[in-house]
Amino acid sequence: MFVEVSTLTLVALALAAFCAGLVDAIAGGGGLIQLPALLIGLPNASTVEILGTNKSASVFGTSASALLYRRSVKTEVPFLIAMSLPAFVGSTCGASLASKIPTESMRPIVFVLLVAVGIYTWKRPHLGAIESLRHNRERRFQIAAVAGLVVGFYDGIFGPGTGSFLMLVLVSMGFAFLSASAIAKVVNVSTNLGAILVFGIHGAIIWKIALVLACANITGGIVGSRLAIRGGSALVRKFFLVVTFALILKVGIDTFLNW
Repeated sequence: MFVEVSTLTLVALALAAFCAGLVDAIAGGGGLIQLPALLIGLPNASTVEILGTNKSASVFGTSASALLYRRSVKTEVPFLIAMSLPAFVGSTCGASLASKIPTESMRPIVFVLLVAVGIYTWKRPHLGAIESLRHNRERRFQIAAVAGLVVGFYDGIFGPGTGSFLMLVLVSMGFAFLSASAIAKVVNVSTNLGAILVFGIHGAIIWKIALVLACANITGGIVGSRLAIRGGSALVRKFFLVVTFALILKVGIDTFLNW
């Protein structure tokens, strides 16, 4: 399946994908850039095609970021599995319902949740500055599994703010922002793969465009990951707040101007 686009449009989409990969690698929220760019650049594509193409491009950049983080930020593999597998299942379920449930009905809820995330993080300047894990190991695994399933479902059916929600869960458990970002990337790969599986089965991915954007997304992801590793949790926290408030603005405009 292919939608004809001009060279200029493809270049613009690739630039957006690079920026999305860079931002997403540091603090999540790349969809804030890449998804609107696809909606504008591919006006004749269906919403499901846009979502499928966006996920297919993003998974490459997210995977590159996850690999780079793994080299510098060591996280417990069983914990990653405990959060990623439910996230994969949740995402496939969400993606299966993406074309059946009107996402407009979810925007007010997402808006309120993002505002709460932003205020909670801003009011706690030391949140995520250092690693100080809360709860015992079994409890952390339980929280990770439930959060992975819920956020995965949300990412499959809608998506904006997925990175913010994952990172808030993780820093609230005592992870530093840098570690939280590293874990969130692995979980996000799982949610992307789950959605791609569903969208791919239904032929809702414009692969030729997705692969071009994937190359740009990988490049941005590599640059963003290196910046985050160099800047540490302090830089990730700043980016996290900026991305969260940008998401609040975007979702707020989409919610209240459409009413």
